[in-house]
Amino acid sequence: MTQLRRGRREVDAVIDLHGLRQEEAHARLIAFLRRAQEAGHVLVLVITGKGAASTGGLFEERGVLRRVVPHWLRLPDLRSLVLGFETAAPQHGGAGALYVRLRRRRSPDGASHR
Repeated sequence: MTQLRRGRREVDAVIDLHGLRQEEAHARLIAFLRRAQEAGHVLVLVITGKGAASTGGLFEERGVLRRVVPHWLRLPDLRSLVLGFETAAPQHGGAGALYVRLRRRRSPDGASHR
């Protein structure tokens, strides 16, 4: 990821989830990661947004996707897709985005594609 931070590597694909409800964001994230892996992508950027400043409302919750997307990326249903992730560099959204490294796609005979 150091090469990415220094501008020597670009992300292969980007998805912007901010502004979506959790259910819709989760479904889009899974579909995006599956398509990205199928396309042979190695590194993708997931934009969650940083969450707006709270106005202090009793039932207001801000930055929900920023908090739950890392949890989703650790779930068993995404282990076959996600190798790891980390907070993006400032030029890619900083705390409001994640770099996600994808596993290589496996063929039915067990060999990896590339």
